[in-house]
Amino acid sequence: MASESNYPRLARTPLGVPAAGGGAAGDDPFGPPAPPEVLRRRFDKLDGQRVSLRRDRDRIAGLLAELSAYLGVAPQVEAALELLGQELFGHVAGVIEAQLTLALQEVLRQPITLKVERDFKRGAATMRFHIQKDGRDEDIMRGQGGSVANILSVGLRIFALAQLDAKVHRRFLILDEQDCWLAPDLVPRLVKIIHDAARALNFQVILISHHSVSCFAPFADRILQLTPTADGIKIEDMTPKSRHPD
Repeated sequence: MASESNYPRLARTPLGVPAAGGGAAGDDPFGPPAPPEVLRRRFDKLDGQRVSLRRDRDRIAGLLAELSAYLGVAPQVEAALELLGQELFGHVAGVIEAQLTLALQEVLRQPITLKVERDFKRGAATMRFHIQKDGRDEDIMRGQGGSVANILSVGLRIFALAQLDAKVHRRFLILDEQDCWLAPDLVPRLVKIIHDAARALNFQVILISHHSVSCFAPFADRILQLTPTADGIKIEDMTPKSRHPD
């Protein structure tokens, strides 16, 4: 069995550089010192690392200070944005309430008022609608036989379309039987509102309806009547000559 003295002895310099080899008793266990130029290079390298680490420490300390300052004012900023959002949302809700009340009264010729209940929490906005007639609240889906829902649906679509950027979105609206719950004598009033809004906001509307062509004649730029036949669909241009486009 080999004894410990049979293995080469490793020694280290004061800076941790290994020095292989044995040695007689009394030799310096750390080996001979490194030359000055080697020590200088090592010192310069360590000093460069120290400077770099100090720079990183100062940068991180600055970031932490900025983050701490931001977190300190974050509640105030959030509260201010919440208040601003509530004010803007409240303005929009007020416009909807006023304009659609006028539309309801114009079409139905009744003292109906639209009421908008709004809520704004953490950036999420919600609206709930009901109407008031003679001081009593009514459900818009049940009151007036669905006619209120017809009018509000049209008005909200027009309002939403008007908010879009015309450079990005085409101002084009299709209304499919949005007059389905209206009595025939009320349909022309709704069509007039749609016609006037489309002209004022400069967008095109296609309205699909089962009501008589006469309901649309005073306002539509073009009226096409589609009739199912055994051979398919018969399409007739019913636009009055006085309104027929060139």
